[in-house]
Amino acid sequence: MTAFCEDAWQRNLPLYQATLDLPFNRELAAGTLSAERFRHYMIQDAHYLEGFARGLSLASAKGWTADHIVQFASGAETAIVVERSLHSDYFQEFGVTDADFAATERSPACEHYVSYLLSTAALEPFEVALAALLPCFWIYREVGNAIHAQAGTDNRYRAWIDTYAGEEFGTAVDAVIRVVDEVADKTSERTQAAMHQAYRRSAQLEWMFWDSAYRLEDWPAG
Repeated sequence: MTAFCEDAWQRNLPLYQATLDLPFNRELAAGTLSAERFRHYMIQDAHYLEGFARGLSLASAKGWTADHIVQFASGAETAIVVERSLHSDYFQEFGVTDADFAATERSPACEHYVSYLLSTAALEPFEVALAALLPCFWIYREVGNAIHAQAGTDNRYRAWIDTYAGEEFGTAVDAVIRVVDEVADKTSERTQAAMHQAYRRSAQLEWMFWDSAYRLEDWPAG
C-alpha cells in the first residue's frame, strides 16, 4: 500500500511542477528576479511565517503523543526564531525597516493562506491539520533543492536559497513526512480523504503565494 505522503505527492505532481515553473522561481534561480519583487515576497513571507508558526502551535496541542507535541511546538519556535534571523539580514540589505513591515498588510494570497491554515489547525483533527501544514515544508524543500541546483554562487539571493536547500531543513521535512504517514495509516478512509483535500488546498495556496509575489499583489482600492 502506498504511503499517504507519496500518494499525495504523486496526485499533485503537476501542481508542484507548475509551481517550480512560475516566473518568480525561474528568475530567483537565475538571479534575475527584481529587487522589488523579492522585497514584496520577503515582507509577505515574514507575515506568513508568523501565521504558520501559530498553526504549528495549534496542531502541536492536538498531538497524539508527547513527541508530537514537542516536534511541532519546536517547529513553531524555529519558524519564528530562525526565519526571523534570515529575514532580518535581507530586510537590512533591501532597506525594509520595522516601520515598513508593520505598515504593510498581508496580501490577499497571504491572508487566504494564513487564514486557511489557522482555521484548519483550530477546527480539524490533528492528522488533517498536519496534511494542511505539510506543503509548506515539503514543497519549499523541493523548490529550494531545484533552485539550488541551478543558482550560481554569485546569485544575490543565494543565502535565501541555501536555507531551504540545506540539510537541517531537509531533516525537519523528513521528520514531518514520517509523522503524517504514521497518523494517516491509523485513520479512516474518510479522514484520509480530508487529509488529501487539505494537502491539495495548501499546495494550491503555495502556488498562489509565489505567483502573487511576482505580480506585486495588493488589495483592491476602496
